Amino acid sequence: MSAAERTVLRLARPYLGRLLGAGLLAAATEFAGLALMATATWLLMSAAGRPPLDRLTVAIVAVRALAIGRGVFRYTERLAGHDAVLRMVTDVRARVFATLAGRRDAARPRTGDALSRLVSDVDAVQDLLLRVLVPGAAAALVSVLAVAGATAVSPAAAGVLAVGLLVAGVGLPVAATALTRRAADEVAPLRGALAADAIDLTHGAADLAAFGATGYALDAAAGRARRLARLERRLAATGFAVDAAGVLVAGATAGAVVVIALRAGVGGVLVGVLAVGALTAVEVALALVGAARQRAGLRAGLVRVAALLAAPAAERPEPSAAPAATVVDAPHDVRFDRVTVRYRSDAAPALDGFALDLPAGRRVAVVGPSGAGKSTLAAVLTGAVRSDSGRVTLDGVDLSAYPPEELPRAVGGLLAEAYVFHATVRENLLLGRPGADEAELADAARAAGLLDWVRAQPAGWDTVVGEEGGQLSGGQRQRLALARALLAAPRVLVLDEPTEGLDPAAADAVLASALAATPAGHSVLLISHRLSGLAGLDEIVVLDAGRVAQRGRHAELVATPGWYRDQWLLQEAAERGYLALTPRP
Repeated sequence: MSAAERTVLRLARPYLGRLLGAGLLAAATEFAGLALMATATWLLMSAAGRPPLDRLTVAIVAVRALAIGRGVFRYTERLAGHDAVLRMVTDVRARVFATLAGRRDAARPRTGDALSRLVSDVDAVQDLLLRVLVPGAAAALVSVLAVAGATAVSPAAAGVLAVGLLVAGVGLPVAATALTRRAADEVAPLRGALAADAIDLTHGAADLAAFGATGYALDAAAGRARRLARLERRLAATGFAVDAAGVLVAGATAGAVVVIALRAGVGGVLVGVLAVGALTAVEVALALVGAARQRAGLRAGLVRVAALLAAPAAERPEPSAAPAATVVDAPHDVRFDRVTVRYRSDAAPALDGFALDLPAGRRVAVVGPSGAGKSTLAAVLTGAVRSDSGRVTLDGVDLSAYPPEELPRAVGGLLAEAYVFHATVRENLLLGRPGADEAELADAARAAGLLDWVRAQPAGWDTVVGEEGGQLSGGQRQRLALARALLAAPRVLVLDEPTEGLDPAAADAVLASALAATPAGHSVLLISHRLSGLAGLDEIVVLDAGRVAQRGRHAELVATPGWYRDQWLLQEAAERGYLALTPRP
Protein backbone atom coordinates (compact mmCIF):
# COMPACT_ATOMS: atom_id res chain seq x y z
CA MET A 1 0.00 0.00 0.00
CA SER A 2 1.36 3.40 -0.99
CA ALA A 3 2.06 6.26 1.40
CA ALA A 4 -0.75 8.29 -0.17
CA GLU A 5 -3.24 5.48 0.45
CA ARG A 6 -2.09 5.13 4.06
CA THR A 7 -2.49 8.88 4.60
CA VAL A 8 -6.02 8.82 3.23
CA LEU A 9 -7.07 5.62 4.98
CA ARG A 10 -6.08 6.97 8.39
CA LEU A 11 -9.25 9.04 8.14
CA ALA A 12 -11.27 5.83 7.78
CA ARG A 13 -10.49 4.64 11.32
CA PRO A 14 -13.62 6.16 12.89
CA TYR A 15 -15.71 4.29 10.30
CA LEU A 16 -13.80 0.99 10.39
CA GLY A 17 -16.73 -0.94 11.84
CA ARG A 18 -19.09 0.27 9.13
CA LEU A 19 -16.55 -0.53 6.40
CA LEU A 20 -15.93 -4.01 7.84
CA GLY A 21 -19.66 -4.63 7.83
CA ALA A 22 -19.89 -3.47 4.23
CA GLY A 23 -17.05 -5.80 3.26
CA LEU A 24 -18.71 -8.79 4.92
CA LEU A 25 -22.01 -7.98 3.23
CA ALA A 26 -20.23 -7.71 -0.13
CA ALA A 27 -18.66 -11.13 0.47
CA ALA A 28 -22.07 -12.54 1.43
CA THR A 29 -23.51 -11.12 -1.79
CA GLU A 30 -20.86 -12.76 -3.97
CA PHE A 31 -21.02 -16.04 -2.05
CA ALA A 32 -24.81 -16.08 -2.38
CA GLY A 33 -24.39 -15.64 -6.14
CA LEU A 34 -21.86 -18.48 -6.29
CA ALA A 35 -24.05 -20.77 -4.18
CA LEU A 36 -27.09 -19.83 -6.28
CA MET A 37 -25.37 -20.87 -9.52
CA ALA A 38 -24.09 -24.13 -8.02
CA THR A 39 -27.44 -25.03 -6.46
CA ALA A 40 -29.41 -24.12 -9.59
CA THR A 41 -27.07 -26.26 -11.70
CA TRP A 42 -27.52 -29.23 -9.36
CA LEU A 43 -31.29 -28.70 -9.41
CA LEU A 44 -31.58 -28.57 -13.21
CA MET A 45 -29.32 -31.55 -13.82
CA SER A 46 -31.02 -33.58 -11.09
CA ALA A 47 -34.48 -32.66 -12.34
CA ALA A 48 -33.59 -34.02 -15.79
CA GLY A 49 -33.59 -37.53 -14.26
CA ARG A 50 -37.19 -37.08 -12.99
CA PRO A 51 -36.53 -37.98 -9.33
CA PRO A 52 -39.27 -37.77 -6.68
CA LEU A 53 -40.20 -34.19 -5.95
CA ASP A 54 -39.27 -34.43 -2.30
CA ARG A 55 -35.59 -34.88 -3.32
CA LEU A 56 -35.71 -31.46 -5.04
CA THR A 57 -37.70 -29.50 -2.47
CA VAL A 58 -34.71 -28.34 -0.43
CA ALA A 59 -32.85 -27.25 -3.57
CA ILE A 60 -35.89 -25.35 -4.84
CA VAL A 61 -36.25 -23.49 -1.53
CA ALA A 62 -32.50 -22.85 -1.44
CA VAL A 63 -32.52 -21.34 -4.94
CA ARG A 64 -35.35 -18.99 -3.98
CA ALA A 65 -33.70 -18.05 -0.69
CA LEU A 66 -30.32 -17.42 -2.31
CA ALA A 67 -31.85 -15.33 -5.10
CA ILE A 68 -33.74 -13.15 -2.62
CA GLY A 69 -30.84 -13.08 -0.16
CA ARG A 70 -28.40 -11.96 -2.84
CA GLY A 71 -30.55 -8.90 -3.58
CA VAL A 72 -30.98 -8.12 0.12
CA PHE A 73 -27.25 -8.49 0.79
CA ARG A 74 -26.40 -6.26 -2.18
CA TYR A 75 -28.80 -3.54 -1.05
CA THR A 76 -27.59 -3.54 2.56
CA GLU A 77 -23.94 -3.67 1.44
CA ARG A 78 -24.42 -0.61 -0.74
CA LEU A 79 -26.30 1.16 2.03
CA ALA A 80 -23.67 0.41 4.68
CA GLY A 81 -20.71 1.07 2.37
CA HIS A 82 -21.98 4.37 1.02
CA ASP A 83 -23.01 5.53 4.48
CA ALA A 84 -19.50 4.98 5.83
CA VAL A 85 -17.71 6.32 2.76
CA LEU A 86 -19.84 9.44 2.39
CA ARG A 87 -19.23 10.28 6.04
CA MET A 88 -15.50 9.91 5.50
CA VAL A 89 -15.51 11.84 2.21
CA THR A 90 -17.36 14.68 3.91
CA ASP A 91 -14.52 14.89 6.41
CA VAL A 92 -11.87 14.68 3.66
CA ARG A 93 -13.54 17.33 1.54
CA ALA A 94 -13.81 19.68 4.52
CA ARG A 95 -10.10 19.20 5.29
CA VAL A 96 -9.10 19.70 1.66
CA PHE A 97 -11.24 22.84 1.42
CA ALA A 98 -9.72 24.22 4.61
CA THR A 99 -6.23 23.54 3.30
CA LEU A 100 -6.92 25.11 -0.09
CA ALA A 101 -8.55 28.13 1.53
CA GLY A 102 -5.63 28.56 3.91
CA ARG A 103 -2.93 28.23 1.28
CA ARG A 104 -0.74 31.27 1.00
CA ASP A 105 -0.49 33.00 -2.32
CA ALA A 106 2.69 31.32 -3.53
CA ALA A 107 1.21 27.83 -3.07
CA ARG A 108 -2.44 28.45 -3.86
CA PRO A 109 -3.64 26.45 -6.89
CA ARG A 110 -5.57 28.02 -9.73
CA THR A 111 -9.36 28.03 -9.50
CA GLY A 112 -9.95 25.19 -11.97
CA ASP A 113 -7.26 23.00 -10.45
CA ALA A 114 -8.59 23.69 -6.94
CA LEU A 115 -12.06 22.63 -8.12
CA SER A 116 -10.59 19.45 -9.61
CA ARG A 117 -8.84 18.64 -6.32
CA LEU A 118 -11.95 19.34 -4.28
CA VAL A 119 -14.26 17.25 -6.50
CA SER A 120 -12.51 14.69 -8.74
CA ASP A 121 -9.54 13.97 -6.50
CA VAL A 122 -11.66 13.64 -3.36
CA ASP A 123 -13.97 11.30 -5.28
CA ALA A 124 -10.89 9.11 -5.72
CA VAL A 125 -10.99 8.54 -1.95
CA GLN A 126 -14.55 7.30 -2.26
CA ASP A 127 -13.66 5.02 -5.18
CA LEU A 128 -10.65 3.62 -3.30
CA LEU A 129 -12.97 2.25 -0.65
CA LEU A 130 -16.09 1.36 -2.64
CA ARG A 131 -14.47 0.12 -5.85
CA VAL A 132 -11.12 -1.20 -4.69
CA LEU A 133 -10.88 -2.28 -1.06
CA VAL A 134 -14.41 -3.53 -0.34
CA PRO A 135 -14.95 -5.53 -3.58
CA GLY A 136 -11.32 -6.70 -3.56
CA ALA A 137 -11.58 -8.07 -0.03
CA ALA A 138 -14.94 -9.68 -0.82
CA ALA A 139 -13.56 -11.36 -3.96
CA ALA A 140 -10.54 -12.72 -2.08
CA LEU A 141 -12.72 -14.16 0.71
CA VAL A 142 -15.19 -15.78 -1.71
CA SER A 143 -12.32 -17.29 -3.73
CA VAL A 144 -11.02 -19.01 -0.59
CA LEU A 145 -14.52 -20.31 0.20
CA ALA A 146 -14.94 -21.55 -3.37
CA VAL A 147 -11.72 -23.56 -3.18
CA ALA A 148 -12.80 -24.98 0.19
CA GLY A 149 -16.15 -26.05 -1.28
CA ALA A 150 -14.52 -27.66 -4.31
CA THR A 151 -12.12 -29.52 -2.02
CA ALA A 152 -15.09 -31.26 -0.39
CA VAL A 153 -16.05 -32.68 -3.80
CA SER A 154 -12.65 -33.24 -5.43
CA PRO A 155 -9.30 -32.09 -4.00
CA ALA A 156 -7.66 -32.41 -7.39
CA ALA A 157 -10.27 -30.22 -9.06
CA ALA A 158 -9.95 -27.76 -6.19
CA GLY A 159 -6.22 -27.50 -6.88
CA VAL A 160 -6.90 -26.62 -10.52
CA LEU A 161 -9.51 -24.10 -9.43
CA ALA A 162 -7.02 -22.53 -7.00
CA VAL A 163 -4.51 -22.10 -9.82
CA GLY A 164 -7.12 -20.46 -12.02
CA LEU A 165 -8.19 -18.16 -9.21
CA LEU A 166 -4.58 -17.16 -8.58
CA VAL A 167 -4.12 -16.29 -12.24
CA ALA A 168 -7.38 -14.34 -12.33
CA GLY A 169 -7.07 -12.72 -8.89
CA VAL A 170 -3.31 -12.10 -8.70
CA GLY A 171 -1.63 -12.43 -12.08
CA LEU A 172 -4.09 -10.40 -14.13
CA PRO A 173 -4.39 -7.60 -11.53
CA VAL A 174 -0.59 -7.25 -11.42
CA ALA A 175 -0.48 -7.14 -15.23
CA ALA A 176 -3.32 -4.61 -15.37
CA THR A 177 -1.55 -2.36 -12.85
CA ALA A 178 1.74 -2.51 -14.72
CA LEU A 179 0.09 -1.72 -18.06
CA THR A 180 -2.06 1.19 -16.84
CA ARG A 181 0.00 2.87 -14.10
CA ARG A 182 1.99 5.30 -16.26
CA ALA A 183 -0.99 6.49 -18.29
CA ALA A 184 -3.28 6.66 -15.24
CA ASP A 185 -0.78 8.83 -13.34
CA GLU A 186 -1.08 11.50 -16.03
CA VAL A 187 -4.88 11.61 -16.12
CA ALA A 188 -5.61 13.46 -12.83
CA PRO A 189 -3.17 16.37 -13.45
CA LEU A 190 -4.46 16.68 -17.02
CA ARG A 191 -8.04 16.87 -15.79
CA GLY A 192 -7.02 19.59 -13.35
CA ALA A 193 -5.30 21.51 -16.16
CA LEU A 194 -8.36 21.18 -18.39
CA ALA A 195 -10.58 22.47 -15.60
CA ALA A 196 -8.30 25.51 -15.31
CA ASP A 197 -8.47 25.92 -19.10
CA ALA A 198 -12.27 25.89 -18.99
CA ILE A 199 -12.28 28.64 -16.35
CA ASP A 200 -9.77 30.72 -18.31
CA LEU A 201 -11.61 30.39 -21.61
CA THR A 202 -15.01 31.27 -20.16
CA HIS A 203 -14.27 33.89 -17.54
CA GLY A 204 -11.22 35.29 -19.31
CA ALA A 205 -12.66 35.37 -22.83
CA ALA A 206 -12.72 39.17 -22.97
CA ASP A 207 -9.15 39.53 -21.72
CA LEU A 208 -7.88 36.86 -24.10
CA ALA A 209 -9.58 38.56 -27.01
CA ALA A 210 -8.21 41.96 -26.01
CA PHE A 211 -4.64 40.64 -26.06
CA GLY A 212 -5.14 38.48 -29.14
CA ALA A 213 -4.42 35.32 -27.17
CA THR A 214 -7.69 33.46 -27.76
CA GLY A 215 -6.23 31.22 -30.46
CA TYR A 216 -3.19 30.37 -28.37
CA ALA A 217 -5.33 29.52 -25.31
CA LEU A 218 -7.69 27.38 -27.43
CA ASP A 219 -4.79 25.53 -29.03
CA ALA A 220 -3.20 24.84 -25.63
CA ALA A 221 -6.49 23.56 -24.20
CA ALA A 222 -7.17 21.46 -27.30
CA GLY A 223 -3.70 19.94 -27.05
CA ARG A 224 -4.30 18.90 -23.46
CA ALA A 225 -7.74 17.56 -24.38
CA ARG A 226 -6.22 15.45 -27.17
CA ARG A 227 -3.57 14.16 -24.82
CA LEU A 228 -6.22 13.20 -22.25
CA ALA A 229 -8.32 11.49 -24.93
CA ARG A 230 -5.30 9.46 -26.10
CA LEU A 231 -4.56 8.38 -22.54
CA GLU A 232 -8.16 7.36 -21.91
CA ARG A 233 -8.27 5.40 -25.19
CA ARG A 234 -5.06 3.65 -24.18
CA LEU A 235 -6.52 2.78 -20.80
CA ALA A 236 -9.73 1.51 -22.43
CA ALA A 237 -7.77 -0.68 -24.88
CA THR A 238 -5.66 -2.10 -22.05
CA GLY A 239 -8.78 -2.79 -20.04
CA PHE A 240 -10.38 -4.58 -22.98
CA ALA A 241 -7.30 -6.79 -23.42
CA VAL A 242 -7.16 -7.68 -19.73
CA ASP A 243 -10.90 -8.42 -19.64
CA ALA A 244 -10.55 -10.67 -22.68
CA ALA A 245 -7.72 -12.51 -20.96
CA GLY A 246 -9.98 -12.90 -17.93
CA VAL A 247 -12.68 -14.55 -20.03
CA LEU A 248 -10.11 -16.97 -21.43
CA VAL A 249 -8.83 -17.79 -17.95
CA ALA A 250 -12.38 -18.47 -16.74
CA GLY A 251 -13.11 -20.82 -19.63
CA ALA A 252 -9.78 -22.60 -19.35
CA THR A 253 -10.20 -23.06 -15.60
CA ALA A 254 -13.71 -24.48 -15.95
CA GLY A 255 -12.56 -26.87 -18.68
CA ALA A 256 -9.58 -28.03 -16.65
CA VAL A 257 -11.79 -28.58 -13.59
CA VAL A 258 -14.16 -30.76 -15.63
CA VAL A 259 -11.32 -32.89 -17.03
CA ILE A 260 -9.68 -33.38 -13.63
CA ALA A 261 -13.02 -34.13 -11.94
CA LEU A 262 -13.91 -36.79 -14.53
CA ARG A 263 -10.51 -38.41 -14.14
CA ALA A 264 -11.03 -38.43 -10.38
CA GLY A 265 -14.32 -40.30 -10.82
CA VAL A 266 -16.66 -37.51 -9.78
CA GLY A 267 -20.33 -38.13 -10.70
CA GLY A 268 -21.99 -36.37 -13.64
CA VAL A 269 -24.17 -33.97 -11.66
CA LEU A 270 -21.31 -32.87 -9.43
CA VAL A 271 -19.07 -32.33 -12.45
CA GLY A 272 -21.61 -29.84 -13.80
CA VAL A 273 -21.78 -28.15 -10.41
CA LEU A 274 -17.97 -27.89 -10.30
CA ALA A 275 -17.83 -26.47 -13.85
CA VAL A 276 -20.44 -23.78 -13.25
CA GLY A 277 -19.02 -23.04 -9.81
CA ALA A 278 -15.55 -22.63 -11.29
CA LEU A 279 -16.84 -20.18 -13.92
CA THR A 280 -18.68 -18.17 -11.28
CA ALA A 281 -15.74 -18.18 -8.84
CA VAL A 282 -13.30 -16.97 -11.49
CA GLU A 283 -15.74 -14.22 -12.47
CA VAL A 284 -15.84 -13.14 -8.83
CA ALA A 285 -12.03 -13.19 -8.67
CA LEU A 286 -11.86 -11.07 -11.81
CA ALA A 287 -13.32 -8.24 -9.69
CA LEU A 288 -9.75 -7.94 -8.40
CA VAL A 289 -8.68 -7.02 -11.94
CA GLY A 290 -11.18 -4.17 -11.98
CA ALA A 291 -10.09 -3.15 -8.50
CA ALA A 292 -6.41 -3.10 -9.55
CA ARG A 293 -7.18 -1.09 -12.68
CA GLN A 294 -9.30 1.31 -10.66
CA ARG A 295 -6.55 1.65 -8.09
CA ALA A 296 -4.01 2.53 -10.76
CA GLY A 297 -6.36 5.19 -12.10
CA LEU A 298 -6.90 6.65 -8.65
CA ARG A 299 -3.23 6.82 -7.72
CA ALA A 300 -2.51 10.33 -9.00
CA GLY A 301 -5.66 11.79 -7.44
CA LEU A 302 -4.90 10.14 -4.09
CA VAL A 303 -1.37 11.55 -4.15
CA ARG A 304 -2.77 15.08 -4.67
CA VAL A 305 -5.30 14.64 -1.85
CA ALA A 306 -2.71 13.14 0.49
CA ALA A 307 -0.39 16.07 -0.19
CA LEU A 308 -3.13 18.44 0.98
CA LEU A 309 -4.05 16.34 4.01
CA ALA A 310 -0.40 16.21 5.02
CA ALA A 311 0.16 19.95 4.44
CA PRO A 312 2.68 21.55 6.80
CA ALA A 313 1.36 23.24 9.90
CA ALA A 314 2.30 26.63 8.47
CA GLU A 315 -0.24 26.15 5.73
CA ARG A 316 -3.10 24.60 7.69
CA PRO A 317 -3.98 25.77 11.19
CA GLU A 318 -3.44 23.21 13.90
CA PRO A 319 -5.98 22.78 16.66
CA SER A 320 -4.96 24.51 19.84
CA ALA A 321 -3.98 22.35 22.77
CA ALA A 322 -5.68 24.78 25.14
CA PRO A 323 -9.44 24.67 25.75
CA ALA A 324 -11.37 26.46 23.03
CA ALA A 325 -12.43 29.97 23.91
CA THR A 326 -16.06 31.00 23.58
CA VAL A 327 -17.21 34.06 21.67
CA VAL A 328 -19.62 36.13 23.72
CA ASP A 329 -22.06 38.65 22.30
CA ALA A 330 -20.27 41.68 23.68
CA PRO A 331 -17.75 44.25 22.39
CA HIS A 332 -14.23 42.92 22.01
CA ASP A 333 -10.72 44.32 22.39
CA VAL A 334 -8.18 43.28 19.75
CA ARG A 335 -4.42 43.51 20.11
CA PHE A 336 -1.66 42.85 17.57
CA ASP A 337 1.59 42.10 19.38
CA ARG A 338 4.65 42.22 17.08
CA VAL A 339 2.98 40.15 14.36
CA THR A 340 5.18 38.93 11.50
CA VAL A 341 3.93 37.06 8.45
CA ARG A 342 6.03 35.57 5.65
CA TYR A 343 4.51 33.91 2.61
CA ARG A 344 7.85 32.37 1.64
CA SER A 345 10.93 31.81 3.74
CA ASP A 346 13.15 33.50 1.14
CA ALA A 347 10.90 36.57 0.69
CA ALA A 348 10.52 39.78 2.64
CA PRO A 349 7.80 39.64 5.31
CA ALA A 350 4.33 40.84 4.38
CA LEU A 351 3.97 42.06 7.98
CA ASP A 352 7.05 42.84 10.04
CA GLY A 353 6.60 43.27 13.79
CA PHE A 354 3.18 44.91 13.40
CA ALA A 355 1.59 46.20 16.62
CA LEU A 356 -1.86 47.75 17.07
CA ASP A 357 -4.46 48.11 19.82
CA LEU A 358 -8.09 48.09 18.71
CA PRO A 359 -10.28 48.54 21.79
CA ALA A 360 -14.02 48.04 21.62
CA GLY A 361 -15.71 50.88 19.75
CA ARG A 362 -12.50 52.24 18.23
CA ARG A 363 -12.31 52.92 14.47
CA VAL A 364 -8.92 52.59 12.81
CA ALA A 365 -7.92 52.91 9.16
CA VAL A 366 -4.90 51.15 7.66
CA VAL A 367 -3.54 52.71 4.47
CA GLY A 368 -0.39 52.43 2.41
CA PRO A 369 0.92 51.59 -1.05
CA SER A 370 0.04 48.36 -2.86
CA GLY A 371 1.91 45.43 -1.34
CA ALA A 372 2.36 47.16 2.00
CA GLY A 373 0.60 44.29 3.86
CA LYS A 374 -2.89 45.73 4.33
CA SER A 375 -4.84 42.69 3.09
CA THR A 376 -2.48 40.37 4.98
CA LEU A 377 -3.38 42.27 8.13
CA ALA A 378 -7.09 41.66 7.49
CA ALA A 379 -6.44 37.98 6.78
CA VAL A 380 -4.53 37.57 10.05
CA LEU A 381 -7.29 39.25 12.04
CA THR A 382 -10.00 37.02 10.55
CA GLY A 383 -7.98 33.85 11.06
CA ALA A 384 -7.41 33.15 7.35
CA VAL A 385 -3.62 33.48 7.70
CA ARG A 386 -1.51 32.50 10.69
CA SER A 387 1.36 34.66 11.80
CA ASP A 388 4.90 33.30 11.84
CA SER A 389 5.66 35.13 15.07
CA GLY A 390 3.88 37.44 17.45
CA ARG A 391 0.26 36.97 18.39
CA VAL A 392 -3.20 38.43 17.91
CA THR A 393 -5.47 38.37 20.93
CA LEU A 394 -9.18 38.89 21.33
CA ASP A 395 -10.02 40.01 24.86
CA GLY A 396 -6.59 38.78 25.94
CA VAL A 397 -7.08 35.28 24.45
CA ASP A 398 -5.03 34.13 21.48
CA LEU A 399 -7.08 34.18 18.30
CA SER A 400 -6.18 30.55 17.52
CA ALA A 401 -7.99 29.43 20.68
CA TYR A 402 -11.37 30.32 19.22
CA PRO A 403 -13.17 27.62 17.20
CA PRO A 404 -13.29 28.55 13.48
CA GLU A 405 -17.08 28.25 13.45
CA GLU A 406 -17.45 30.80 16.27
CA LEU A 407 -14.80 33.36 15.33
CA PRO A 408 -16.84 35.05 12.53
CA ARG A 409 -19.39 36.14 15.15
CA ALA A 410 -16.67 38.27 16.72
CA VAL A 411 -14.45 39.21 13.76
CA GLY A 412 -15.54 39.42 10.13
CA GLY A 413 -16.69 41.68 7.39
CA LEU A 414 -15.75 42.51 3.82
CA LEU A 415 -12.48 40.98 2.73
CA ALA A 416 -10.61 41.31 -0.55
CA GLU A 417 -12.29 39.51 -3.46
CA ALA A 418 -15.47 38.79 -1.53
CA TYR A 419 -17.38 36.08 -3.40
CA VAL A 420 -20.83 36.73 -4.83
CA PHE A 421 -22.79 33.54 -5.46
CA HIS A 422 -24.93 32.64 -8.46
CA ALA A 423 -28.13 33.24 -6.52
CA THR A 424 -30.58 36.01 -5.72
CA VAL A 425 -29.78 39.25 -3.94
CA ARG A 426 -31.75 38.00 -0.93
CA GLU A 427 -29.86 34.69 -0.76
CA ASN A 428 -26.49 36.41 -1.04
CA LEU A 429 -27.37 38.80 1.77
CA LEU A 430 -28.79 36.10 4.04
CA LEU A 431 -25.36 34.48 4.13
CA GLY A 432 -24.45 37.32 6.47
CA ARG A 433 -27.37 36.67 8.82
CA PRO A 434 -29.61 33.73 7.87
CA GLY A 435 -32.54 34.79 10.00
CA ALA A 436 -32.73 38.43 8.87
CA ASP A 437 -36.12 39.79 7.84
CA GLU A 438 -36.78 42.11 4.91
CA ALA A 439 -36.51 45.26 7.03
CA GLU A 440 -33.02 44.26 8.16
CA LEU A 441 -32.07 43.47 4.58
CA ALA A 442 -33.28 46.91 3.55
CA ASP A 443 -31.28 48.64 6.30
CA ALA A 444 -28.07 46.89 5.27
CA ALA A 445 -28.67 47.54 1.57
CA ARG A 446 -29.44 51.20 2.29
CA ALA A 447 -26.20 51.63 4.24
CA ALA A 448 -24.27 50.09 1.33
CA GLY A 449 -26.03 52.28 -1.24
CA LEU A 450 -27.71 49.29 -2.89
CA LEU A 451 -31.35 49.68 -1.86
CA ASP A 452 -32.43 51.99 -4.70
CA TRP A 453 -31.03 49.60 -7.28
CA VAL A 454 -32.79 46.60 -5.66
CA ARG A 455 -36.14 48.40 -5.64
CA ALA A 456 -35.69 49.36 -9.28
CA GLN A 457 -35.36 45.71 -10.35
CA PRO A 458 -38.53 43.89 -11.50
CA ALA A 459 -37.74 40.91 -9.24
CA GLY A 460 -36.55 43.06 -6.33
CA TRP A 461 -34.79 40.97 -3.68
CA ASP A 462 -35.22 37.90 -5.87
CA THR A 463 -33.06 39.32 -8.67
CA VAL A 464 -30.49 36.71 -9.75
CA VAL A 465 -27.02 38.25 -9.82
CA GLY A 466 -25.35 35.62 -12.05
CA GLU A 467 -22.23 33.54 -11.57
CA GLU A 468 -19.75 35.50 -9.44
CA GLY A 469 -22.15 38.45 -9.72
CA GLY A 470 -21.72 38.58 -13.49
CA GLN A 471 -25.04 40.40 -13.98
CA LEU A 472 -23.86 43.26 -11.76
CA SER A 473 -21.36 46.02 -12.35
CA GLY A 474 -18.18 46.06 -10.29
CA GLY A 475 -19.60 48.75 -8.02
CA GLN A 476 -22.86 46.85 -7.50
CA ARG A 477 -20.99 43.67 -6.59
CA GLN A 478 -18.97 45.61 -4.04
CA ARG A 479 -22.10 47.19 -2.54
CA LEU A 480 -23.75 43.77 -2.31
CA ALA A 481 -20.74 42.30 -0.50
CA LEU A 482 -20.60 45.32 1.80
CA ALA A 483 -24.31 45.01 2.61
CA ARG A 484 -23.76 41.35 3.51
CA ALA A 485 -20.90 42.32 5.84
CA LEU A 486 -22.99 45.02 7.52
CA LEU A 487 -25.89 42.62 7.94
CA ALA A 488 -23.62 40.09 9.69
CA ALA A 489 -22.65 42.85 12.15
CA PRO A 490 -19.60 41.23 13.81
CA ARG A 491 -18.27 42.91 16.94
CA VAL A 492 -15.03 43.70 15.08
CA LEU A 493 -15.91 44.79 11.54
CA VAL A 494 -13.13 44.46 8.95
CA LEU A 495 -13.66 46.43 5.74
CA ASP A 496 -11.04 45.76 3.07
CA GLU A 497 -11.44 48.35 0.26
CA PRO A 498 -15.23 48.69 0.78
CA THR A 499 -15.62 51.40 -1.88
CA GLU A 500 -13.52 49.82 -4.62
CA GLY A 501 -15.09 50.29 -8.04
CA LEU A 502 -17.15 53.34 -7.00
CA ASP A 503 -16.67 56.90 -8.25
CA PRO A 504 -15.33 59.40 -5.65
CA ALA A 505 -18.69 60.91 -4.71
CA ALA A 506 -20.40 57.54 -4.34
CA ALA A 507 -17.40 56.15 -2.45
CA ASP A 508 -17.51 58.93 0.13
CA ALA A 509 -21.28 58.52 0.59
CA VAL A 510 -21.12 54.73 0.94
CA LEU A 511 -18.22 54.85 3.39
CA ALA A 512 -19.96 57.42 5.56
CA SER A 513 -23.24 55.49 5.63
CA ALA A 514 -21.46 52.19 6.31
CA LEU A 515 -19.60 53.65 9.28
CA ALA A 516 -22.79 55.27 10.54
CA ALA A 517 -24.61 51.91 10.32
CA THR A 518 -22.01 50.17 12.49
CA PRO A 519 -23.53 49.68 15.98
CA ALA A 520 -22.07 51.62 18.87
CA GLY A 521 -19.39 49.71 20.71
CA HIS A 522 -18.39 47.72 17.63
CA SER A 523 -14.83 48.21 16.41
CA VAL A 524 -13.94 48.94 12.77
CA LEU A 525 -10.69 48.15 10.97
CA LEU A 526 -10.89 49.94 7.61
CA ILE A 527 -8.38 49.15 4.87
CA SER A 528 -8.42 51.60 2.01
CA HIS A 529 -6.31 53.08 -0.75
CA ARG A 530 -8.51 56.21 -0.70
CA LEU A 531 -7.76 58.75 1.99
CA SER A 532 -10.95 60.74 1.60
CA GLY A 533 -13.50 60.15 4.35
CA LEU A 534 -10.95 59.17 7.00
CA ALA A 535 -11.05 62.43 8.96
CA GLY A 536 -13.59 61.10 11.47
CA LEU A 537 -11.65 57.96 12.40
CA ASP A 538 -9.86 57.56 15.71
CA GLU A 539 -6.51 56.60 14.19
CA ILE A 540 -4.87 56.10 10.81
CA VAL A 541 -1.95 53.69 10.41
CA VAL A 542 0.31 53.95 7.36
CA LEU A 543 1.95 50.67 6.38
CA ASP A 544 5.04 50.43 4.19
CA ALA A 545 6.67 47.06 3.42
CA GLY A 546 4.82 45.47 6.33
CA ARG A 547 5.97 48.04 8.91
CA VAL A 548 4.23 51.01 10.48
CA ALA A 549 5.60 54.12 8.76
CA GLN A 550 3.22 56.70 10.25
CA ARG A 551 0.26 56.79 12.58
CA GLY A 552 -2.06 59.47 13.91
CA ARG A 553 -5.29 61.25 13.05
CA HIS A 554 -6.03 62.64 9.62
CA ALA A 555 -5.28 66.26 10.46
CA GLU A 556 -1.94 65.35 12.05
CA LEU A 557 -0.81 63.22 9.10
CA VAL A 558 -1.81 65.82 6.50
CA ALA A 559 0.30 68.37 8.36
CA THR A 560 3.33 66.06 8.58
CA PRO A 561 5.66 65.45 5.62
CA GLY A 562 5.47 61.83 4.48
CA TRP A 563 3.62 59.32 2.36
CA TYR A 564 0.19 60.19 3.73
CA ARG A 565 0.41 63.92 2.94
CA ASP A 566 1.88 63.28 -0.51
CA GLN A 567 -0.84 60.76 -1.38
CA TRP A 568 -3.55 63.01 0.03
CA LEU A 569 -2.49 65.90 -2.22
CA LEU A 570 -2.29 63.63 -5.26
CA GLN A 571 -5.73 62.14 -4.66
CA GLU A 572 -7.28 65.52 -3.99
CA ALA A 573 -5.91 66.89 -7.26
CA ALA A 574 -7.00 63.80 -9.20
CA GLU A 575 -10.52 63.87 -7.80
CA ARG A 576 -10.91 67.58 -8.44
CA GLY A 577 -9.91 66.93 -12.05
CA TYR A 578 -12.35 64.03 -12.26
CA LEU A 579 -15.21 66.16 -10.94
CA ALA A 580 -14.35 68.97 -13.34
CA LEU A 581 -14.53 66.59 -16.30
CA THR A 582 -17.67 64.75 -15.13
CA PRO A 583 -20.86 66.19 -16.71
CA ARG A 584 -23.37 67.43 -14.16
CA PRO A 585 -26.97 66.26 -14.47
